[in-house]
Amino acid sequence: MLKTRLDLDRIRAARRVIDPMFLDTPLFPCDALGRALGCAVSVKLETANPVRSFKARGTELVTSQLRDRGQTAAVCASAGNLGWALAWSGRRRGLDVTVVASHRAPAAKLDRIRALDTALELVDGDFEAARERAADIARRRGIRLVEDSLDLETCEGAATIGLELAREAPSHGGAPGVDAVLIALGGGAMATGVGHVLKELAPGVEVICVQPQGAPAMTLSWRERRVVSTESADTIADGVAGRHPIPEVLDDLLQVADDAVLVREESIVAGMRMLLEHAGLIVEPSAALGVAAVLEDPARFADRHVVTIICGGNVNLDDYHRWVRP
Repeated sequence: MLKTRLDLDRIRAARRVIDPMFLDTPLFPCDALGRALGCAVSVKLETANPVRSFKARGTELVTSQLRDRGQTAAVCASAGNLGWALAWSGRRRGLDVTVVASHRAPAAKLDRIRALDTALELVDGDFEAARERAADIARRRGIRLVEDSLDLETCEGAATIGLELAREAPSHGGAPGVDAVLIALGGGAMATGVGHVLKELAPGVEVICVQPQGAPAMTLSWRERRVVSTESADTIADGVAGRHPIPEVLDDLLQVADDAVLVREESIVAGMRMLLEHAGLIVEPSAALGVAAVLEDPARFADRHVVTIICGGNVNLDDYHRWVRP
């Protein structure tokens, strides 16, 4: 029996709240990518929606509950994707949303938040500085602070991805189903959500979380079974560049993750390049972490069927071309 904060019945009920355009996202085998990596690879594509990431699965739940409770405003800190998703879901339900982000956040993500006429406040420093400012705004205005990964809605919304994956995996894993699922690890909402469902419905599927070596806090915490913070984060994968893991999220992750691995920046770039070349996908660095993990340890995945979740496609094109150009 899993002892996490998540609940399978609530996760199933979430599908009735989330806009259907964010559900049942494509899952398809990518033979060309698999040949290049030496294993069978399927891609779960979470970018074919209005906010180009999986984050709206969670913000749909958050904003629906706010509206039902008669609350009219919310604020969040974001590296970009959560902010855009909250702005989109909030506008759909008539909520006043404020997003706090770092000046360092990708301009493409910030521009898309502004395009929704959402209040956007930029701060010096990194995501942790944005988180502190968002908390201050919430206290001062008396409004809901949406905290990615800490808030159950963000985890259980992301967990609906797991429901879709579990359809493809027999209860004990293995062919013709799925042997392993590779999940980008940042704050932990997607990893704990998807991991929870798979451990409940397809316990034979290996849940492998992947994080950059330059932003290793949650992976180090998982390995040591205690919160390990880092003084800095240095990675192109801005979407997973947190420094202070949330204790409650770590507790959940310890229950559902079979492994947590770190990958080099050059492997992330190579993964982005391979997803473009073999799958025709332009992705942000966080979305290439799964491919990077296979590249760094091909023997582990040889002759297995792995699913990699393409979690986001929001990237500055100038940066993208600079990274992936041979």
